[in-house]
Amino acid sequence: MARSYKIAVIGGDGTGPEVANEAVKVLKTAADKFNFKVDLTDFDFGGERYKKTGETLPDSAVEELRGFDAILLGAIGHPDVKPGILEKGILLKARFELDQYINLRPVKLYPGVECPLKDKGPEHIDYVVVRENTGDLYTGTGGFSMKGTPNEVAIQTSVYTRFQVDRCLRYAFEYAKKRGKKARNKGPENTLGLVGKTNVLTFVYDLWERAFHEMGKKDYPDIRRDYYHVDACCMWMVKNPEWFDVLVTGNMFGDIITDLGAITQGGMGIAAGGNINPEGVSMFEPIGGSAPKYTGKGVINPLAAICAMQMMLETLGEDEAAQKIESSVKFVTANKLKSLAAGKMGYSTTQVGDMVAEKVTQ
Repeated sequence: MARSYKIAVIGGDGTGPEVANEAVKVLKTAADKFNFKVDLTDFDFGGERYKKTGETLPDSAVEELRGFDAILLGAIGHPDVKPGILEKGILLKARFELDQYINLRPVKLYPGVECPLKDKGPEHIDYVVVRENTGDLYTGTGGFSMKGTPNEVAIQTSVYTRFQVDRCLRYAFEYAKKRGKKARNKGPENTLGLVGKTNVLTFVYDLWERAFHEMGKKDYPDIRRDYYHVDACCMWMVKNPEWFDVLVTGNMFGDIITDLGAITQGGMGIAAGGNINPEGVSMFEPIGGSAPKYTGKGVINPLAAICAMQMMLETLGEDEAAQKIESSVKFVTANKLKSLAAGKMGYSTTQVGDMVAEKVTQ
């Protein structure tokens, strides 16, 4: 019997539906090629629905989404909706309510893609950031006092429990173990690097560092452990990205360094991410946002959405299909596209999706 997966598709806003359509096209092609089935259900959550109904992501929808094997998201963000409403009401609500406690962000430079780092190629940029996705400053702990007065006080507090830190570290160690890449220039071991700021954030990252070394010594002695202050990490991501294998960090630092990583791999047109609940339903998305100025023009790059879908298949255990999709994307970047930028690819959005899908069949 063919394997079957229930996939929720949220096209979202702006160019989100366009790139999601291309990801679905490649997904269906891979399903036919590798003998599995996908049962797709579309949802209309986003700015237009909010404008009509005032709803972002209703509680009933969260419960419905729990019944799927995975969620594929296009983009969230509407020019007619105040920033923060959709992001908090849909993206953050999904992450928190579905306990998607890992944000997984591969940083990989594909062949043919222009890199802004001097003398760096695909052999130098190939690592993964594991970002804790439900704690830190994003919990909303804090508030205002005397708001609107000259003495106004605003407090937003970073909050972590040992439970949150441990489960994120466990995922990162296991991912480093599975990934199997030997850390270049650092010795023979697979490497997990903790990114923190223990010299200033002496409570939160003291917890992270203690948990990191305790778990590593006890359960993962074959994995090399490195530590980087977040500011130093940013420098090394530019100067020596080949040092990195897997990095793990908290929510705020992870948000920042993954966008830095994205630009080193060619920009938001290729960057993909997964919001992972290893015990539940996970959500996969391109990182570039809704790009409303390109909506309906057929010029947006769909590769990040296709790569997000490829991550989805890898997480679901369809490794052979995932590897074929990635190799097909590499072929297209190396041999077809003039640029990753919208309107400069040399092909339309649908043509890029067609080329990837065709390569998957071969």
